[in-house]
Amino acid sequence: MPISANVRIGEGSIVFHPELVNLYGCTIGEMTKIGTFVEIQAGASVGSRCKISSHTFLCEGVVIEDDVFVGHGVLFTNDRYPRASKNGQLLTAEDWVMEPTVVRRGASIGSGAVILCGLTIGEGAMIGAGAVVTGDVPDHALVAGVPARLLRRLDSPA
Repeated sequence: MPISANVRIGEGSIVFHPELVNLYGCTIGEMTKIGTFVEIQAGASVGSRCKISSHTFLCEGVVIEDDVFVGHGVLFTNDRYPRASKNGQLLTAEDWVMEPTVVRRGASIGSGAVILCGLTIGEGAMIGAGAVVTGDVPDHALVAGVPARLLRRLDSPA
């Protein structure tokens, strides 16, 4: 699992085990930390001063803004209706609709969360461990559960 030549990594960023990640066609900002067994696909971007913990998957269309924490084993999706084939024919890249997801500045996503596509996680929001996020999360909100539900507003911005 390599770091492809087409990956842009900002100054001061650390990929702890470059031989144990799969990064290709993505952009990583300055002073960001990338853990072991992380995959970041082409067309995804990670901002500055972020932490992407081990075993996390960021697919095409995911935009992580600055100062975001992503816990261990977080999974993002980018296709609302994934299929391998239709009418006996294997589908290709042209047969799906990528739906982007944005994680705003200062948000935190707990370990094991699943983030469905086509939504925005607000600035300073916090996602509980193991949550399944199926819709937008407001700024400075704490959500948890399956599906994730608003627990409370956070007292101060991140």
